[in-house]
Amino acid sequence: MSVKIRLKKFGAKARPFYRIVIMETKSPRDSKTIDEIGLYHPIETEDKQIRIDEEKAKLWLSRGATPTDTVKSLLNKKNIQVR
Repeated sequence: MSVKIRLKKFGAKARPFYRIVIMETKSPRDSKTIDEIGLYHPIETEDKQIRIDEEKAKLWLSRGATPTDTVKSLLNKKNIQVR
C-alpha cells in the first residue's frame, strides 16, 4: 500500500480550507482518509494559516509516505525536513 500526504478540500467556493491528510495514492481527493495531521487555511493571517502535528508528520514520513508538492512546501514552511 503506497500512501501520500495531501490536501483534502473543505469549505465554500470562495472560502476554501484544507486538511492535511494521509491517503492511499489511488483514492479520490475527498474519499476516506487514513490519518489527519493538520490544517491549511489560506485565507487566514500568516501566523494562523498552517497547523501541523509535527510528531505525526515525522512518523508518516519515516514510514515512507510521500508528500505532494504543495504539502512539501507547507512542511518546509514549518521546518519539517522532507527527504
